[in-house]
Amino acid sequence: MARAILIREVGGAEVMVMEQVEVGAPGAGQVRIKHSAIGLNYIDVYFRTGLYPAPHMPFSPGLEAAGEVLEVGPGVSEVAVGERVAYAAPPIGAYAEERLMQADRLVKIPPGVSEEQAAAMMLKGMTTQYLLRSTYRVKAGDTIVFHAAAGGVGLIACQWAKALGATVIGTVGNEAKAELARAHGCEHPVIYTRENLLDRVMEITDGAGVPVVYDSVGKDTYEASMDCLAPRGMMVSFGNSSGPAPVVDPGLLSAKGSLFFTRPTLMTYTAKREDLVASAAELFDVVASGQVAIEVHRTFPLAAAADAHRALEGRQTTGSTVLMP
Repeated sequence: MARAILIREVGGAEVMVMEQVEVGAPGAGQVRIKHSAIGLNYIDVYFRTGLYPAPHMPFSPGLEAAGEVLEVGPGVSEVAVGERVAYAAPPIGAYAEERLMQADRLVKIPPGVSEEQAAAMMLKGMTTQYLLRSTYRVKAGDTIVFHAAAGGVGLIACQWAKALGATVIGTVGNEAKAELARAHGCEHPVIYTRENLLDRVMEITDGAGVPVVYDSVGKDTYEASMDCLAPRGMMVSFGNSSGPAPVVDPGLLSAKGSLFFTRPTLMTYTAKREDLVASAAELFDVVASGQVAIEVHRTFPLAAAADAHRALEGRQTTGSTVLMP
């Protein structure tokens, strides 16, 4: 038996309850993992509230964690007992002391990276990797807009984009978050509570707009994000922390300059194991080289997952937050 956070009905943070669960032995292609750190991500809130439907009830949320392989099932060749591993992949169920996981969704944690760091970087870091290197390939000389620049993905993206030679315009909620984003490579933090994003973008780009906007906020930022784009620019909508963005009008894309709109997910970009391994390897490389620092700004006991969700939804967190079993 092991303890896990279970949700029996969708709703507020209070619906998450710690219970004893039976983990069982790994089947073919599976491993049993003992978690040492679990990543907290906004997608966990989406599942808890029912915005993203869970595959079954009750369920344990969470898509990201790191730990040690305790047992392997038949046919497993990717990892071995005793190895340190991490993942950012379905099925949900990471909010647990132990769980079963498909071996082909795991990557080995390299020396020099702690399990706490790995749990903080996998989903956010690989999200940053596909956003900056695949969805739109950021290059030296680009000026980009990245919303929630002081968040978990944002702080990684600011550092990575700067290392690529890009200039980052990032939205933040207050002066403290502006300083944090600036310290991580965001050259132009825009405090959205008192500054107009479109005006600042046009000022910084001399009226040209930007080739790409990365928007994880959704409803509240959609219109400004679209207006910030240069002709043939790309709107990358990869989250909706303020609520779903409006339905995209193809005519609007045309009228605003033959724009591109995409709603990508990490799960699509890492569906093939070779893509998963390559994404994780590039992430580990930029961390090992010092171009990107992974900082865990806050930890909560797993039993206090409800408090962690309240802090996340209340915009009281910056960078990465980790749950500790």
